[in-house]
Amino acid sequence: MDLIVSPDGTIRAVYAEAIDLGVLGHLVISRASHVEPNDSGRWLADLTPVAGPVLGPFDLRSEALEAEQAWLVTNWLPCNAR
Repeated sequence: MDLIVSPDGTIRAVYAEAIDLGVLGHLVISRASHVEPNDSGRWLADLTPVAGPVLGPFDLRSEALEAEQAWLVTNWLPCNAR
């Protein structure tokens, strides 16, 4: 789990339960994506809430979740840390 600390002390992360983030202070959690099945029963990771792409379709929900996590860590988290 990556934690990005800005000069003003704000900490950004892609939420995970690896550590209790509440010990760092007041939490503000917002949705970055939606992982949902399409009409064919295949899975899409919709990252449009953070101006990202729609990834997929994937055969397994776990594949969509992995792709979602990878995209957020690579593309969204560092870009918003500036």
